[in-house]
Amino acid sequence: MQFNGKKYLLVVVSVLGSVCAFAQSTVTRAELANKVNTITTAVPFLRIVGDTRSGGMGDVGIAISPDANGAQLNGAKMAFIDKDFGVGLSFTPWLKSLVGDIYLANLTGYYRIKKVQTVHMSLRYFSLGQIQYTDESGNNTIQVHPNELFVDAGYSRRFGDIAAVGATLRFIYSNIAPNAGTVIPGNKPGIAGAADITAMVDKHFENKKGGDISHELLWGIAITNLGSKMSYTSNVVKDFLPANLGIGFGYKVHLDREDKHTVGAYVDVNKLLVPTPQYVYDSTSGTNKPSTSYKNQGVISGVVSSFYDAPGGAMEELHSISVGVGAEYFYKKMFGLRMGYFYEHPTKGNRKFLTVGATIKYNVATLHMSYLVPTSNQRNPLDNTFSFSLTFEFNKGGNKKAIDETPADNVTPTPAGAPVPSGKPVKKNKSEGGPQEQDKSEPNPLGNGQN
Repeated sequence: MQFNGKKYLLVVVSVLGSVCAFAQSTVTRAELANKVNTITTAVPFLRIVGDTRSGGMGDVGIAISPDANGAQLNGAKMAFIDKDFGVGLSFTPWLKSLVGDIYLANLTGYYRIKKVQTVHMSLRYFSLGQIQYTDESGNNTIQVHPNELFVDAGYSRRFGDIAAVGATLRFIYSNIAPNAGTVIPGNKPGIAGAADITAMVDKHFENKKGGDISHELLWGIAITNLGSKMSYTSNVVKDFLPANLGIGFGYKVHLDREDKHTVGAYVDVNKLLVPTPQYVYDSTSGTNKPSTSYKNQGVISGVVSSFYDAPGGAMEELHSISVGVGAEYFYKKMFGLRMGYFYEHPTKGNRKFLTVGATIKYNVATLHMSYLVPTSNQRNPLDNTFSFSLTFEFNKGGNKKAIDETPADNVTPTPAGAPVPSGKPVKKNKSEGGPQEQDKSEPNPLGNGQN
């Protein structure tokens, strides 16, 4: 048998080349898992937490009790709100250390229907300040005021005592380069539509031994900003909206039956439902270079691929999950203190910050405040910034209990410690307010017949 050295050498080189290529691929994936590869989207202001109460707890809010601003992170929890209607206004300075005319403002409102259904609306306006345009020679031309906003409307419904679901529709408008059509041909404002699908579970556990302490477990899930893609030009390549999957957990302890002291601990995990930027191997330079081909995917296929398309594999997918934790204390639901921490992996944005907050409530008005303390070298637009929100919440008929919550509308309540009569109840005369009818065979529990 004749030995063919050339063929043998070719086979050996091919095998070694395959092994080296496999090893290089493995090393490349491991390297990519720790390479900065931030996921970018259009209109990122949709993911800014405008609820100041959540802002004081590390942006945690998917599974906290609702108030007038509660629908921003989870619309379903509005079905558990205990007031009939309310409005909320929040204001957040942006890049305060650099400029003074950039801010985020939110206006919200809700109305409860038959205790198990709630409708809510909100308006968010993001002012990007004033920008000076110049010509090719550097001469000033015109000044413009870029801005972004969205308007949404939602509905939530409670099923039974512990579960609720919600849905929200949103219209988005983004004009980040006003009057730039003469400089950038085809430039136009971006317009898109989106929707939220949310759910909430709120389960109370009473102390079986008759103690004063009771417990509350909360769980929520929110798929938000799922909608059409956006472009600012006639370019067929469009950007994804910041669709997001958020899951929140909460645990509250009510330390007495009067609910004077309440302590809660919460955690939120979030992941963008957006394809990860891809890399293509460039044989000329021998390196992996960014590619925009992932933007050609449809919205639904992009959501699905967002769970497995990271160039760095499963490790990079885990890096794309951000976590927020927070704790809150309330005294008589009138005074509150809170703090929290937010963490994002260095390769996915590197946001790390500590937050603190407080609440003061008087009658129907509630003031929330929060303050952000940076804990990394990555600059945050809210570094060392105070944010505020003010809510007003009401019951129908003022602060009186609703009629359907009273067992008998016209029965005189029995004072504490007084014996309960066995005959007919004392009834009020609607015109005079005095006793209308009384069973004379039984003593009057009030003694003097007065209310």
